[in-house]
Amino acid sequence: MDSLLRITDLTGQEFALLFGIVVMAGIVRGFSGFALSAMIMATAVIILPPIELIPMLWWLEMSASILMLKGGWADADRGTTIGLVVGSTLGWPLGLWLTLSLPGETSKVVALSVIIALAVSQLAQLKMAFLTTRPGLYGAGILAGVVSGLAHVGGMVVALYVLSSDAPAKQMRGSLVLFLFLGSITSMITLLAFGVMDFSGVARGLVFAVPTLLGVYLGQKLFTPALARYYRPFCLALLCALAGAGLIRTTLS
Repeated sequence: MDSLLRITDLTGQEFALLFGIVVMAGIVRGFSGFALSAMIMATAVIILPPIELIPMLWWLEMSASILMLKGGWADADRGTTIGLVVGSTLGWPLGLWLTLSLPGETSKVVALSVIIALAVSQLAQLKMAFLTTRPGLYGAGILAGVVSGLAHVGGMVVALYVLSSDAPAKQMRGSLVLFLFLGSITSMITLLAFGVMDFSGVARGLVFAVPTLLGVYLGQKLFTPALARYYRPFCLALLCALAGAGLIRTTLS
């Protein structure tokens, strides 16, 4: 245990708290197909600053994506997913540059506020026709990339785009899983280019990948046909809760 605390540079209490956080976030990721990073970023910031969480989250997202990839590849709308990944790849460097160069609190507030507004609109069953267009596809991807680098909530933007369709729950979930897997590959290049992926990020990521995978496995077991009809409202409510928590944390920090 001492060696784990040493390589992760955490106290025993911090390690235990982070362990519980990643298990719970993994359960939600296993069921919904997203929200792992958003949940951890919203809660673990009391332990580590966002810039130290970002490299750790890369390893946790990649671990979860590998475990869920088989079903995600089979169920996803691959054409739409690839378009979102292309847009996200273009947006990531800008968002990370803003994080490292500028005070990003105002931008985070705006991004999270937009997510809440869009999620509430979808819960109210308002149709957003522009999202079905080709510019809407790539625009959503670029916005996801920017806010991934800025506030690490890009998966929430993509979730809003995917949930705006009338696709079956399995397809929506599969598209999110595939996006996060492909997006993790391209975002590693950006993290390395900006020098954000350091030893402590790698060590924490590898150590906490194990409890994360346990949570993902449990969450996958919850995604049953009987619960599929609750998938969309659950995810939209989750987006509102996560964005609201992030908004409160950002404004109070």
